[in-house]
Amino acid sequence: MVEQHEKTLVPQIRFAGFTDPWEQRKLGELFEESDERASDREILSVSVANGIYPASESDRETNPGASLANYKIVHFGDVVYNSMRMWQGAVDASRYDGIVSPAYVVARPNSEVYARFFARLLRQPMLLKQYQQVSQGNSKDTQVLKFDDFASIGISMPVSENEQRQIGGFFDRLDSLITLHQRKYDKLCVLKKSMLDKMFPKGGSLYPEIRFSGFTDPWEQRKLENYVVVSTTKNVDGKFGKEDVLSVSGEYGVVNQITFQGRSFAGASVSNYGVVNTGDVVYTKSPLNSNPYGIIKVNKGIPGIVSTLYAIYHPRDNVYANFIQVYFEQHKRMNNYMHPLVNKGAKNDMKVTAENALKGMVTFPSREEQSVISAFFSRLDSLITLHQRKLELLRNIKKSMLDKMFV
Repeated sequence: MVEQHEKTLVPQIRFAGFTDPWEQRKLGELFEESDERASDREILSVSVANGIYPASESDRETNPGASLANYKIVHFGDVVYNSMRMWQGAVDASRYDGIVSPAYVVARPNSEVYARFFARLLRQPMLLKQYQQVSQGNSKDTQVLKFDDFASIGISMPVSENEQRQIGGFFDRLDSLITLHQRKYDKLCVLKKSMLDKMFPKGGSLYPEIRFSGFTDPWEQRKLENYVVVSTTKNVDGKFGKEDVLSVSGEYGVVNQITFQGRSFAGASVSNYGVVNTGDVVYTKSPLNSNPYGIIKVNKGIPGIVSTLYAIYHPRDNVYANFIQVYFEQHKRMNNYMHPLVNKGAKNDMKVTAENALKGMVTFPSREEQSVISAFFSRLDSLITLHQRKLELLRNIKKSMLDKMFV
């Protein structure tokens, strides 16, 4: 029985050199409540998403008129939690010296505790449930976790402070990597948004603000029907089945419906569905949050079919199809183009024919310049996708390790 109990006190994944079972302790044996007060130090905040951080780094305004007389002192390594939101994970080990609102509880660790290990442990889902169970109050909105109740909770921890240090350091490095890729991803998204604005003419001008060298000619204002032609090809021969039905996503473009959404939403027959070849332009007349008049995308994947709610166009020889997608990726440009052409029905559906959707004016450069601009945005999208995937991978690793490196 003892052996079985010891097995349950060993995590699934462990750093080399550590073999002793973890020990069970009460939080009250490891922390004592600190009630030091001061008003002349940096104000800190604690959030579920970001842990402890200087309030000056927050977008939320701190109340400059509020009295700081009762604020509690926090030393580097202290564990601080929001007594009303502890059950949501509003707890962290501080990397700053400062002060916090009296609404927070400051728990000072003893010498057995490596604080960064506890920054992770105290957010474990099993403990969050326990905080809720021992909190005082009738509803989630009024529940308060007092220090005495916090102190009564039992946890499992490594006997060796060195093992605590290894685990805490591992997750700190992982978080730094996640933050790094998040910043790169955010910067690339901002760059793309800026380039979608500055690399296209505005306000009736025929010259963009930013341009690749070697291009000096004015862009041309013409109707979109000069660049694409309506496709009327239907799936009457049954070449494509329900597994070939495509959807149009604002973020991912033209995608296979089953691959993207897990199943086909096609009706009993798909013989009247429109055929979409690689390189065809597709306009979906379904309103999306940022695009009340729908979106325009290019099929960059394999051929397939779309429902009659979509309009399909073949590009003419004077246009590079991917450029059309890039041109309409800016929500404002898409909405301004479609607004005069579309009548919205009572069910918020788009009352516009495939032909009439081409009657608006667009401002396009030569096909050669279209190609260079499209290639630039294609590289930018690839970089954005790369960092997005790395972020997802790192977050999945963190989630898995938080599960397997703790008892």
